[in-house]
Amino acid sequence: MIRGPWMLPVWLAAASAQAGGHFDVDDAGTLDPGQCQYEAWGQRVRQLQTTLWHLGPACRVGPVELGLNLDRISVAGEHSLVLGPQLKWTFMGRQPEARWSAALSATVSAARPRQGGRTGGQFVVPVSWRATDSLTVHGNLGADWAVGTGLRSGRGGLAGEWALDGTVSLIAERNRAFGLWTSRIGARLSITPLISIDISAARTGPAGIRTLTVGLNHEFSR
Repeated sequence: MIRGPWMLPVWLAAASAQAGGHFDVDDAGTLDPGQCQYEAWGQRVRQLQTTLWHLGPACRVGPVELGLNLDRISVAGEHSLVLGPQLKWTFMGRQPEARWSAALSATVSAARPRQGGRTGGQFVVPVSWRATDSLTVHGNLGADWAVGTGLRSGRGGLAGEWALDGTVSLIAERNRAFGLWTSRIGARLSITPLISIDISAARTGPAGIRTLTVGLNHEFSR
């Protein structure tokens, strides 16, 4: 497992509640029955010479959404592979017209055995409030267990998502994990009703570590 002071801010992205794309604050929604998706993104932390690649396929299975997260973190010629399953269940507000919805999300992550390190994970309760037809507010509360160190920390965040029209949404969020605050602003562009592209810029911690992320989301029927 790659170690060092760069690990923490990058892991904040790799350990994020990933059902909402690469954004740190997750929404309370899950896939519709019979639907699957994959989320893929790349993230660059220039100040730390670090790159993260993520692939996250998921499918609706009965009442829950089951997924698999695969992350490859590279820094200064070293590479680390982290993977693990994710489960998400929306237990309130599953109807499309619901103003309030809430879910439970749990993730387990581990490095390749030959890289050593402990298993990590995350538990989050996402809550979403559809304030207006164009504005949705998401709140998260939970905890993280970091891969490699076993460090435990509370997690919490708040995000606003503004739909400018049927194609473009703006997203702004403030999230705290492992004792560090991250501010992120970005946009989601819908190419089709089932394919979208995300882009965002973020600053993490008192050092103001800057991160640029570009992602692709694709939903499809089984």
